Amino acid sequence: MTHIAWRIGVEIELLAPLGKTRLDLAEAICRHYRGSVQRYFHPQSEPSKVPGTPIFHSLTLGFEALDDQQQRIAQCVDDLTLQADLNRETKPKPDWYRIVSDDERLLRLIEEQTDPALPLSQVLNPIAKLFGTSPDEGEGGMVRVNDRSGASVAIAAPLPGERERPCELITCPLESNQGQRLDELLALARQLKFLAPVEGATHIHFDAKAMQSANAIANFVNLYSSYRHILKQLIGTNPNCIRLGAWPTELLDTVNATGFCALSWLEVQEQLKALKLTKYCDVNLINCIYGIADKNTIEVRILPVCLETTPIMAVASLFVALFELALAPVTIEFRAVQNCSIESAKTFLQMLPISDVQLSYWLNIAESVFD
Repeated sequence: MTHIAWRIGVEIELLAPLGKTRLDLAEAICRHYRGSVQRYFHPQSEPSKVPGTPIFHSLTLGFEALDDQQQRIAQCVDDLTLQADLNRETKPKPDWYRIVSDDERLLRLIEEQTDPALPLSQVLNPIAKLFGTSPDEGEGGMVRVNDRSGASVAIAAPLPGERERPCELITCPLESNQGQRLDELLALARQLKFLAPVEGATHIHFDAKAMQSANAIANFVNLYSSYRHILKQLIGTNPNCIRLGAWPTELLDTVNATGFCALSWLEVQEQLKALKLTKYCDVNLINCIYGIADKNTIEVRILPVCLETTPIMAVASLFVALFELALAPVTIEFRAVQNCSIESAKTFLQMLPISDVQLSYWLNIAESVFD
């Protein structure tokens, strides 16, 4: 399948082979499309072990592949969840660094005021000037900027061993011939012998505009919650993948409360924002709930890494069927399906609005998974 009737974006977590980096893949993409690479800072966050600072925010080096019209094709960025394949004892690669701060707002300022093309030793100079101080050099090539009171603003430091190898390949939004366009990118990754990381996953972002109604979102939450275990086994979710999990029970309670489906989307947003959901779950609804202008999506995070296009497009079409079922003018109730058997899988698949070819594809997988 090369096309689905839904706008999507795909993120595939890959690992460069020894001796190569995510920049190599970005450059290969640009050569293929006769374009250019643009270096930029990619924001990330990770849990911290420092008391009183639960999250560390950072900027790492990302590479945007542009075509000959300067339109984005894809991005190649770091992903901090990918750890197991890396040798931490390896010396940092020259000119590869990250910028760390305990304040996300400061990092947004740094992102706007610094040039990612500059070397580590110079990159924070504009920030020091803003705060009326000078950068301080530390051990191992680290550069720190404090404000005039001595409080830390940010630190630029060489990347730990082999952190240039993780590569999350992020496509631009794909509206037509998604499979063909995705395979062009994956073919380049295969040629460079990029690998599937131990903790790796594939994420698909689906345009959420059609799903922004009380009935559609309630139906989808009930559908996914009912068949979550069957779906994850059919799809083959990587057991080593972290930052997955079920939605909190408060979400189910909220969408099934009396009167919820009569609410306007603005009222739905207010109720769902109050739940303080996280993106780190099987299906991320945050972008949809907040209606983020450039990323108004529902993100499905349970796919394993695959360097072939067919399985990714098959899952995309499966979730499009879930969305279409959720958009029907009916009320779909939650029913906990704990018995993951071939019979329950068949019942689930046969209720979906999918083609005979798609149904046969998934029934064959179900027979092998639930045998």
